[in-house]
Amino acid sequence: MKKKIISVCFAAMLVMGLTITAEFPTNANESRPMLDGSYLTCEDESTGIAGALTRGADLQTGYSKLRELGPGKIYAGGTTIAQHDVESVKVSVIVERAKDADDYWHYVDSWQKENKNTYTVSTSKMLEVEPDWYYRVRCTHSAGNDMSSSATDGLYID
Repeated sequence: MKKKIISVCFAAMLVMGLTITAEFPTNANESRPMLDGSYLTCEDESTGIAGALTRGADLQTGYSKLRELGPGKIYAGGTTIAQHDVESVKVSVIVERAKDADDYWHYVDSWQKENKNTYTVSTSKMLEVEPDWYYRVRCTHSAGNDMSSSATDGLYID
């Protein structure tokens, strides 16, 4: 009888505990603005990582990078890393901007870099940009016959 009462008390406490914790808000339900797969944030920097390949033996990973350096100045770039030395490893970098109410990203600048007979390539630039916009960096990464892409979140630049 005593064990039954203890079991019922523990079950009641468990149900009450679950009910109370269900009342607390979580960040998962928080809605953040997003445009074409990039969250619009007020952070200082953002890094995008290339998605997983469905097949391929040459490309290991790729990164896109965006950092606010100060009012109206950003650092933008990308890196591609192969699994091994390949004939050609490339990264193409595209900088884009958007306003809060925009439906798409607007082109700002782009460049690319290729290295031959190696496993890595990296490129970056410091750009002076118009303030009061969100900026993001998209990169296309290729190594040998493999290709993937990455994108940063959109950073608000003062």
